[in-house]
Amino acid sequence: MAEKRVVKAEETKGFSIQDLIIVAVLLAAGTVLKLFVGSVVNFFGMKPNFIIASYCLAILLVRPNLVGCAIIGILAGAICQFLPGTPWLNFISELLGAVAMFFMMKIPFKFKKLDLNPLLATFVSTVISGGSFVICLLLFMGASASSLVAYIPIVLGTAAIGSVIVQLLYLPLKKVLNR
Repeated sequence: MAEKRVVKAEETKGFSIQDLIIVAVLLAAGTVLKLFVGSVVNFFGMKPNFIIASYCLAILLVRPNLVGCAIIGILAGAICQFLPGTPWLNFISELLGAVAMFFMMKIPFKFKKLDLNPLLATFVSTVISGGSFVICLLLFMGASASSLVAYIPIVLGTAAIGSVIVQLLYLPLKKVLNR
């Protein structure tokens, strides 16, 4: 007698080639935008942080596990080393922001049929990234606590701008990429 054939789906671990391309393209786009547009666009001292927006968007589209999100955060921190700013601190802040994005993706935020997860998850992740950057400035660079109070509206404003950008880009990119 012939045995019944069973098709087994193997669970893949890590990133697919398509996932890697999406992450790479978004991080590259975020880098270019931060270099050229970020230096021009300034809303009362607040600039969009396109690196954070790009990794938040990549995480939303690719849906990696916690380790994958951490890797994306570390890559974003490494990219920031080539941009003007305070060296090394972005490794910590972008790692924490990407990990926060992983956990925020797990919480559904819907208003009727509108998925607000990209908006709220990016906002929280940016606040965590920016807040941890400010704390690192205090701890490692000797900044005074009183001078760091000025960063609070900048972090919140940057988070608001980035979250709107990600919300606007998420649905069209999700449709184009069939995700």
